[in-house]
Formats: sequence, C-alpha cells, structure tokens
Amino acid sequence: MVRINPSILAADFVNLERDLGTIAAADLVHVDVMDNHFVPNLTFGPQMVERIQAVSTLPLDVHLMIDDPERWAPGYAELGAFSVTFHAEAVRDATALARRLREIGARAGIALKPGTPVEPYLELLPEFDQVLVMTVEPGFGGQEFMAETMPKLELLRGAVGDRDIWLQVDGGIDEDTIGIAAEAGADTFVAGSAVFRFDDRSARIELLRSAAEKHSH
Repeated sequence: MVRINPSILAADFVNLERDLGTIAAADLVHVDVMDNHFVPNLTFGPQMVERIQAVSTLPLDVHLMIDDPERWAPGYAELGAFSVTFHAEAVRDATALARRLREIGARAGIALKPGTPVEPYLELLPEFDQVLVMTVEPGFGGQEFMAETMPKLELLRGAVGDRDIWLQVDGGIDEDTIGIAAEAGADTFVAGSAVFRFDDRSARIELLRSAAEKHSH
C-alpha cells in the first residue's frame, strides 16, 4: 500500500489549519520537529503539535529531528500522535525508546540520515513500526533527492519481509523521484513542496500516489 504524507514544513504556518484542510486526500500529515541543535533549523515544539493534532482530520506522523529524543519523544506520543519517529544518530537506546512509544500507543519509527548505515538496525526491525530513510540531509525542505540512499531501502525491503513495518522516504520527493524510491522498496512518502506549492493539492497527492503505485512492489 502506498501512503502519501505531505510535510507541513512546506505549508503556510500562519494559515496552517486552512492548509491542513487542503490535504484531506493524503494518508497522514508529516510534522517536522527541529530543535536547532540536531539540525541547523528550528520549527516548532509540543504546543504547536498539540494544536495541529486538535484540528487535523488526518493522523500525525511526527518526525523528531532533535537531540535527546528519550526526553522528548514520549510527550509527542502522549499528545496523540499516530506515529513518532526519532533519529538513530541522536538516541542512546533505540529499542528502549521504541518500546516506550508503543506502550503509550504510538507507532515507533527510527530515522537514518543519508550517511548512516542501515545494517546495525536490521536485527532490531521487529522493535519498529517504521524506518525512515532520509533522502536528503535533514534540516531544510526543497533539497535535491539523493539516489545513492536507495541501496539502504533495498536492504530494508528484503529484511522486512511480510512484517507490518512501513518504509518511509523523506527529502526531494516529487513525481519524478517517487517512482525511484517505490522501486527500491519505499511505501510511505513524505512530500513537501511537491504538494504545497500547487493550488490543487488533492490532484498533486493523487498524481504522486499513482506515480508510486506504478513502481511499487
């Protein structure tokens, strides 16, 4: 199954509720939380995510690009986020944090930067509900897709087998690159400007969905 998760990093922050209403055709809303430490950008924190949770008709897919996720990630699960993803590079004990998130009731995700190898995490896969392969360096929207990250997805796809673990890509995803990622094994796609820079966002979501479906396994 193909999932399209528009990233509100590309939305109009002043008219966020309005913009959330324009992506009802999507599967989840991707919410990028950045702390200006783990990545060189600052977005928003729990208060903002709580408000998004209150007005969004879609479940929240929260991506924590922050230091010390052990301290902060459980709070996002407690706000009702459907899925909470933390970074492999920032966490001390990925398994313990994933279990804590699941206990609270969220899906637990782990994210890997482009330079982070996936092999050390393959045997931990049953602990996670989602693996996010970053297809750009995290921090800013609108960057170019890094095709050299695709072998990681292929390895993951082989290792996941028939488990219900979503394989997500984030960064530079548009109607051209989404097929490449789907071909490599991704099933969950974060798209920012490829959705929000157009007026008819429903049409964009459907375009991305069909481009991914054409190439998905």
